[in-house]
Amino acid sequence: MPELRKDPITGRWVIIATDRARRPSDFSREPVITAPPTRFCPFCFGNEQKTPPEVLAYRVNGGANQSGWSLRVIPNKFPVLGIEGDLNRQGDGMFDKMAGIGAHEVIIETPEHTATLSTMGEKQVEDVLWAFRERVLDLKKDHRLLYILLFKNHGEHAGATLEHPHSQLIALPVIPKRVKEELDGAQVYYNFKERCVFCDIVRQESQAGARLVTETERFVVIEPYAARFPFETWIIPKRHDSHFDESGAPDLQNLAWVLRSTLRKLDKTLERPAYNFLVHTAPVQEAAMRHYHWHIEIMPRLTKVAGFEWGTGFYINPTPPEESAQFLREAGLG
Repeated sequence: MPELRKDPITGRWVIIATDRARRPSDFSREPVITAPPTRFCPFCFGNEQKTPPEVLAYRVNGGANQSGWSLRVIPNKFPVLGIEGDLNRQGDGMFDKMAGIGAHEVIIETPEHTATLSTMGEKQVEDVLWAFRERVLDLKKDHRLLYILLFKNHGEHAGATLEHPHSQLIALPVIPKRVKEELDGAQVYYNFKERCVFCDIVRQESQAGARLVTETERFVVIEPYAARFPFETWIIPKRHDSHFDESGAPDLQNLAWVLRSTLRKLDKTLERPAYNFLVHTAPVQEAAMRHYHWHIEIMPRLTKVAGFEWGTGFYINPTPPEESAQFLREAGLG
C-alpha cells in the first residue's frame, strides 16, 4: 500500500510508492566511469595558467598558479554571478530585479583526474572540507552576500560538465527559497516544541535504527523519513550547530571519514551512480540559530522528475527509506 509521508521540517508531502518498490539493481542508470582525460582538461597538473588565478591552494611545493598543489580553489571561468558592482535593487513595473552580484568558485579537489571523493584518501577529503570552510569564512566578510551554497555534481547525469573531481561554491545576495522553507519550518517546530527539529531527528533515528546507516561520536547518516528520492542520504552532526563554517578540526576530521564511507556505500550498492551533494547551512550573515542545524544532503540520480512532480511539488519515491538504509548498512565499508 503506498504511503504519503510528511517532511517534519518543510511540511512537504512525499509519496512512498511501495507498490513500485525497487531494489538497487532495478534502476536503469549509467555508472560514472573514471578514466584518464581524452581531451584537454584545464584542472589537471600543468594547466594552471589555463584557469583563472587561484584564490586558495594547498601545496606540497611550487608557487601560486603552478604545479605542486594538492587542492586549488579558483573563480569559475564562466560564473553565474559576478563579485564586482552594486546590488542596485529596483522595480520593473510589478516585477523586482537586482544586479547579479555574488561569487562562483570551483574547488579542484585533487590533481588526480581519475579520483573521486570515495576513492581519495581520508586526509584528501578532509582538505576539501577545510577548503569549503576557509572560502565561506572569507566570503562572508562581504555583507552583500547572504547565503553560500557548497555543492558537488558528480557525473554527467548529475550536471557535471568536466570529469576532473571538483565541487563548487556559489555565494548569493538572497536566501534561496529551498533553504528558507527549511529555516521557516525549523522555526515553527522550535516555537511549538522549544527543541531543534534536526536534533530531534538525530535522537529518534539513532534510537529507532530503521533508517540509520552509520553513527559515529559526532555524526549520524540517515535515509530521511520523507525521502524525495531513492537512496537520498543525509549526514547530520550530533552536536547542534547552525553554521557549517563553525565546525572545528575534530568535526571535519570525523566528517571526512563519514562522507567518504557514505559515498563508498552508495558506490558499492548502486554501482557508482551519478549524484549531487550539497551543504545546507544557515545564512552567513545571521548569528547562531537555536532552531536550525547544518547538514549534508546526497541525492543519487536514479529517477527523473516529471509532470506530476512539477505540477504538485510532490515527489514519488519507489524505494522506502527503510529499505535503502538496510542496503547501505549491508554494504559495509566502514
